[in-house]
Amino acid sequence: MDILEKIINYKRPFVAERKETIPIKLLEKSIYFETPIVSMKKYLMRDNASGIIAEFKRKSPSKGYLNKYASAEEVTIGYMQAGASALSVLTDEHFFGGTNKDLSIARTFNFCPILKKDFIFDEYQIYEAKSVGADVILLIAETLTKNEIKQLSSTAKSLGLEVLMELHSKEQLSKLNDKIDILGVNNRDLKTFEVSIQNSIKLSKSLPAEFLRISESGIKKASDVLTLKEHGYNGFLIGERFMKTPRPQQACKSFIESINI
Repeated sequence: MDILEKIINYKRPFVAERKETIPIKLLEKSIYFETPIVSMKKYLMRDNASGIIAEFKRKSPSKGYLNKYASAEEVTIGYMQAGASALSVLTDEHFFGGTNKDLSIARTFNFCPILKKDFIFDEYQIYEAKSVGADVILLIAETLTKNEIKQLSSTAKSLGLEVLMELHSKEQLSKLNDKIDILGVNNRDLKTFEVSIQNSIKLSKSLPAEFLRISESGIKKASDVLTLKEHGYNGFLIGERFMKTPRPQQACKSFIESINI
């Protein structure tokens, strides 16, 4: 059993419990159901965009706590002031130390696209994402069938949300549908946990041109971003590199400045 299977199996009973205690009708009363989303696609395509999707992530399954007491308010505001194009917020508690409240806090203090980084397998979770202020949801091709991705992405679009489909291999492109807005290539090998941007480079020629594409994980220096741009990537999701420092927002600022030199 790899880490994704372990996470999904752990989360299923908790999602089932939330469905019973907080039904969708209650989620729909959230103020965010009346609020238009902020488009990540549009923000990443702006002429002056850094393309950096800065991630708020307290913990990693492989490395434990990166920044246990980080403030979602302070860090996310700092990320946007540093010039990030969008935010990603981990909301899984057990494996990543996050909460839905972290995302709502980020939403309260920032007008920018926010990705709810979680492990979605149930339509309920999409309503939940909308209710806490997300603009984009993540669907991981490794954990879902083609039909599941089609159904979940259709639900997301019906709520006005954008959809990021994450893939690890060329074969997973068969799960694409016309409701997907963004393709994300994860550079982490789920079996060895090794990370290399070569996975994004290798897959770049196979990605359909009509999809905006982002590269996720393993981006360590400005030259990585420039290389990935040459291969057609518009977004660069970075979390651990920033979050393992005492002041993630300052690390983000320095990184973006190094790209623009």
